[in-house]
Amino acid sequence: MTTLSSKTAAPRSVSGWRSAQSKRILLTLLGWTVALVIFFPIFWMILTGFKTESAAIADPTLIFSPTLESYQAVQERSGYARFALNSVAVAFGSTFLALLLAIPAAYAMAFLPTKRTKGTLLWMLSTKMLPSVGVLVPIYLIFRDTGLLDTRTGLIIIYTLMNLPIVVWMLYTFFKDMPKDILEAGRMDGASTLQEVFFLLLPLTLPGIASTGLLSVILSWNEAFWSLNLTTSNAAPLTAYIASFSSPEGLFWAKLSAASTMAIAPILILGWMTQKQMVRGLTFGAVK
Repeated sequence: MTTLSSKTAAPRSVSGWRSAQSKRILLTLLGWTVALVIFFPIFWMILTGFKTESAAIADPTLIFSPTLESYQAVQERSGYARFALNSVAVAFGSTFLALLLAIPAAYAMAFLPTKRTKGTLLWMLSTKMLPSVGVLVPIYLIFRDTGLLDTRTGLIIIYTLMNLPIVVWMLYTFFKDMPKDILEAGRMDGASTLQEVFFLLLPLTLPGIASTGLLSVILSWNEAFWSLNLTTSNAAPLTAYIASFSSPEGLFWAKLSAASTMAIAPILILGWMTQKQMVRGLTFGAVK
């Protein structure tokens, strides 16, 4: 009986191992397929930037003679550095301000909840469902009357308001997963609320805060609607820089692709360099 059971168990274990391997291979192929489909438009845009205007329109192939003509034309037409500096200042400035406002708000909601906490969180998230164009006129008039049109300060304020609901929600979930015993131990040792936040909460949730900040930077960097409607030249970021290559005569695909590549390159490199930290932060507290 023992011999028969061991003989039947061996084929089952082998078949189970083969089934697991097959599933793993299929999931890997599926993951690579999805990744290639998502990345292909970016890859095609980068390639188009190295073509001439005629080749970009008439010769949509992967084999061509690369040229820097479009990049040179883009640099000669307008100063890339000025737009890039505006993007850096606005993206990181709005992220810093959003974190400064969101950390105490998320702390209060996570550790001092009331009956209205969940309702407040849902209300904050519901503001993201409102189309931006629906509030364009009042915001434009307010910015005009306060002198914030075409200023970095104005963009920092509007980007902060745009990202604040998401930042508060993410920080709330990270703080909620924080063991309360650690904070209670700090209070028993005489720690004040500020000491509790700065010396206990922030260091222990740093991965989550970092990933939230990175997401806010990416959202601010890629925002185009408000930058196109609230700026003209002085505070225009790279999203407005890309839009400047459309004209009444039509779209110059090679130059537009070159400008887009130059605009997304910094944030793309930042995303690749910090992808481990972002994944770690987004999965913070998921496994206990």
